Amino acid sequence: MRIALISDIHANLQALDATLADIALQSADRIVCLGDIVGYNRDAAACIARIRSAGCLCVAGNHDLAVSERITTWNFPSSAARAVAWTRQQLLKDDLDFLSNLPPKAVIDGQLIAVHGALHPETDCESVRLDNDWRRMLSFQALMAHPSGARICAFGHTHHAAVYELRNDRVVTRRDQEVQLRDNAYYLINPGTVGEPRVSDRRATYMILDLARRTVALRHLDYAASASTRAPRFGIAALSSKWRGDLI
Repeated sequence: MRIALISDIHANLQALDATLADIALQSADRIVCLGDIVGYNRDAAACIARIRSAGCLCVAGNHDLAVSERITTWNFPSSAARAVAWTRQQLLKDDLDFLSNLPPKAVIDGQLIAVHGALHPETDCESVRLDNDWRRMLSFQALMAHPSGARICAFGHTHHAAVYELRNDRVVTRRDQEVQLRDNAYYLINPGTVGEPRVSDRRATYMILDLARRTVALRHLDYAASASTRAPRFGIAALSSKWRGDLI
């Protein structure tokens, strides 16, 4: 099975369309979305429609939960909280119901667990950021103890693409374009972000996980970005550098 892993679309329709078009060329058997369909950009409804029409298996991101009022925005930066409130006003009930029903995690064929933020803890795992090896080790421990027996967990939220392997009780980071997965190892994999890059490379990213070949490949895509896609007054370019690292 070939699985396309996408994450952190953040209502960027141009980036999502480019990503879905490329996925169609990769002979993927299914698409798994790791959350944050909405937030920051203005095309939330259109992105939800694209995700639904593509038959994606989706889990909830923290922005999806906030827009559907399943969590509050008390710990969001003010710009992100305003974007959530603006987005909520733009969506129809059917869109909000879709976001409200997204699960926090999903198990695919007993081989892959999909989450947004982390596999730990059992509650509030969508908001945990796996941005250091200590936190990644906690999710590795949760993966090893998971009743599904899966050895791979896909996550998003950090917006940084990487493959993390548990090797001899330590976390090894792999950033190759294609990584060969060892049969008896455990992995945390992050496809980066479709629509909200937070590095100098502004391209959309996603991954193809080939469970038969035991490989995961990172793909980068150019797309026709436009400033008009930003939700009013919430563009990252307008924020100080102090806040950019704190966006969630």
